[in-house]
Amino acid sequence: MQVKDNTFLITGAASGLGAATAERLVAAGGRVVLCDLSDAVEAHAERLGEGAQAVRGDVTSGEEIQAAVDTAVELSNGRGLAGVVHCAGVVSVAKLVDREGNPADLDAYNRTIQINLVGTFNVMRLAAAAMAKNTASEDGERGIIINTASIAAFDGQVGQCAYSASKAGVVSMSLPAARELSRHGVRVMAIAPGVFETPMMSEIPDEAAQALAAAVPFPKRLGKPDEFARLAEQIITNAMLNGEVIRLDGGIRMQ
Repeated sequence: MQVKDNTFLITGAASGLGAATAERLVAAGGRVVLCDLSDAVEAHAERLGEGAQAVRGDVTSGEEIQAAVDTAVELSNGRGLAGVVHCAGVVSVAKLVDREGNPADLDAYNRTIQINLVGTFNVMRLAAAAMAKNTASEDGERGIIINTASIAAFDGQVGQCAYSASKAGVVSMSLPAARELSRHGVRVMAIAPGVFETPMMSEIPDEAAQALAAAVPFPKRLGKPDEFARLAEQIITNAMLNGEVIRLDGGIRMQ
């Protein structure tokens, strides 16, 4: 699959990994539908020009994501939705038992699972249904789904039970989804980023961010969103990448 002249849906596209991916795909000649709950998504689409269109959407809503998929199909000039790069998600930190002896909030846990895991499944199912209708390429390919996991799926830290569980679920869905969708010519991949320069990272103190950067074996810095975007582009264009999770973390192993 090539990026040029194809249309992709990017979730979490107002900032961070999703925004960088949208920018890279447009630069490569693709068209993108940017989906996000933030007001900033419209401004980012305008900056990207005619090849980009913004929609407001909650990844846990079937109706709103279906509308985003439909928008991408309409933008494709009859070619159909070629791919989705699903970057929307939330970070949560909560200990099972806090310093005062109180148990973790169950609603907060459910919210993380709903957005990060159920939201991923929701985007996958609706995007895959649209891609299955595409005309197959010479080698039978109809589409690509790229989900965003996290190294927390493998190296979860204290307080990350909800976040790690949600991202581990994204990892675990990759292979069975790829096997199931193979008959439709749709590939499924996941990227597991390490510590990256995103709005989520900006919420932690500078000292903590510097410590995380120092813990990366090489390069000793936070990852840049465009490095995620470059990998997403490479996955799109390499048909043999399927059913796998790629760690993008500079070799860091969290403790």
